[in-house]
Amino acid sequence: MIEIKRDTKETQIELKFSLRGSGRAKVDSGIGFFDHMLDALCRHSGMDMELKCNGDLHVDYHHSVEDVGIVIGQALKKSLFPVGEIERYGNARVVMDEALVSCDLDISNRPFLVYELDIDGKIGSFDTELVEEFFRALVINSGLSVHLIQVRGKNRHHIVEAAFKAFAVAIRRALSPSSLKGTPSTKGVL
Repeated sequence: MIEIKRDTKETQIELKFSLRGSGRAKVDSGIGFFDHMLDALCRHSGMDMELKCNGDLHVDYHHSVEDVGIVIGQALKKSLFPVGEIERYGNARVVMDEALVSCDLDISNRPFLVYELDIDGKIGSFDTELVEEFFRALVINSGLSVHLIQVRGKNRHHIVEAAFKAFAVAIRRALSPSSLKGTPSTKGVL
């Protein structure tokens, strides 16, 4: 179990995190839709997470969403590296009604994000531009290389939920044990 605390003028976050858990989430960011997405992330990745975020929601949701991405990314990095005998690469395509989103990722220790979700506007009071902010913060702090691509879809909720679930399934697959011996890299280290 990894514990991380982040305390700034904008957010106070406490996270308890297990990479290989049972998919349990107990999250309270103060942002209902975001909590729903974090629950989906845990449920489909097998990660366990207890998260409490007190943020400056009177300003907007940006600081909370980005800072939660930072701490989850930090927890992932501490859990992932150094890598063992894992597949390293993972991918998933997730369908939610009319929406289809693919996620391909590499547990590379070289952060990079390709983000191609064609969404704008709001889902309830949640600005959809914050989805990219969350994944960028998570990727930069975790050392993952992630390509998150919308194949099709119209409903914002479906597209975003498919993205979170595709990321979750892709990372679960990348963490699968490998029959290859040693670090899965031609460099010998990640």
